[in-house]
Amino acid sequence: MDRVSRLVAEAGLKPAEAILIHKPSNIFYLSGFTGEGLLVIAQGLRAIVTDFRYTEQAQQQAPGWQAHNISTQLNHIRLAAKLLAEQGVGAIRFEDDHVTVKSYAAMESAFDGIPMAPLAQLPEKLRTIKDEQELALIEKACSISCQAFDYILGYIKPGLTEKQIRLALDYQMLTLGAETIAFDTIVASGPNGSLPHAIPGDRQVQRGDLITLDFGAKYGRYCADMTRTVALGEPGDKLRHIYDTVLEAQMLCQDALAPGKDCRAIDRMARDVIAREGYGEYFGHGLGHAVGIDIHEEPRLSQTATAQLAPGMVMTVEPGIYLPGIGGVRIENSCAITQTGARSLVSAPRELIIL
Repeated sequence: MDRVSRLVAEAGLKPAEAILIHKPSNIFYLSGFTGEGLLVIAQGLRAIVTDFRYTEQAQQQAPGWQAHNISTQLNHIRLAAKLLAEQGVGAIRFEDDHVTVKSYAAMESAFDGIPMAPLAQLPEKLRTIKDEQELALIEKACSISCQAFDYILGYIKPGLTEKQIRLALDYQMLTLGAETIAFDTIVASGPNGSLPHAIPGDRQVQRGDLITLDFGAKYGRYCADMTRTVALGEPGDKLRHIYDTVLEAQMLCQDALAPGKDCRAIDRMARDVIAREGYGEYFGHGLGHAVGIDIHEEPRLSQTATAQLAPGMVMTVEPGIYLPGIGGVRIENSCAITQTGARSLVSAPRELIIL
């Protein structure tokens, strides 16, 4: 059963019902189309509503789908409404987590009394389990990222700015075959390491710094996500201690990944390790998240998680400690859940590397 058929079955779609897909990642997942537009799905109808710029692209990327062009008289929503009227559709499901208030008002006007109901993130639920092709693309993205990390270890030296290191790392991922980077690369040195999502700046790295590198390549539209914290020269005892604590938490939780495991319980394991060493208040984000077409997907490893792990999921495990005015440490692997446990898609060593 293909992805659209699975979505139709999961939604229990009736002959007089339709689904509209606006979210770019879901458009790609369901059709393979990477341009701008929306999908219109009904019994016997698979249509891409786009414009002249993307018509040929849609035909190439999404065989089996009809490509329909908007015009000055018919915008995307009104063209979708026309297609659905021809199908006799009397009810619509839409992505309520993505459609804006303005777009919703346009839909109400164009669909003229046809009831609209939330799709309840059904495409995202299908996306939680990756097939073999998806896993291979994520693993390739991780391999490119690890090769770029190997390169950057020989590049970093005192006096370089965080910006320079970021640019070199991004360029190396692209050189190695990434189609783009998966997200804005983080390079946080010295006291900037206390900022989990620090923006690389003009600070020059210096001896004694810990440098956190959070980055990932994108390959075949799928993301890698990894973090390593390295030392430029010998770090002080406190920084070494927080590194060892984060490493213990990361290794323990990664080893705990397995089908049926509770996501909240695994998150708690990391917090227990970090709290035991006196740093509980300095680990404020979730332990991890799923990775795929988007860098952040469901499920999550967090204090509020309700999901259980299943084979085919790809999860990050990324504990951290962030000490204001001192610095921080985060170590992260992306891991594929298998039938019996999990395997890391990131091959770079986790032990502290001293440059």
